[in-house]
Amino acid sequence: MKKNLTELEQKARQWLKDRGVQLEDIADLVYFLQNDYQDGLTLELCYENVDSVIGKREVQNAIITGIQLDMLAEQNKLESPLQEILETDESLYGIDEVIALSIVNVYGSIGFTNYGYIDKMKPGILEKLNDKSNGCHTFLDDIVGAIAAAASSRLAHRAVNDETIDDE
Repeated sequence: MKKNLTELEQKARQWLKDRGVQLEDIADLVYFLQNDYQDGLTLELCYENVDSVIGKREVQNAIITGIQLDMLAEQNKLESPLQEILETDESLYGIDEVIALSIVNVYGSIGFTNYGYIDKMKPGILEKLNDKSNGCHTFLDDIVGAIAAAASSRLAHRAVNDETIDDE
């Protein structure tokens, strides 16, 4: 983990972990998305890109907002009908995807196709998070997929030496 993390970044990373999501899980998703397109891709490189994406304040804000709403739904602390919408992950709700798209947008339009694909396929950790018997992850599954899509986009841009996509 990086040194000198802000309180916000520490919280976002901790809440992902507390909700059962390891950065390695997200790196596996990046590998799933990019392996066919990048020769010599390693899980380590995927992890580095996930780590960089999570280093963005916009991403941290999305993580803590989404996870907080999932936790409140688990505690039955939301007013009806929002409580029921989040408990069932109602397909027409869409706000969970809007938050996810705010993450995807950080690295350009290629992230939208990556996100749509991974959201439909639900590989790896996404399948577990989508299982309603493991708690409420209405926002978290989309956030994790969006982080993977953004990290994949970051990788793709760097593969063509377009480092202007990131302000690091």
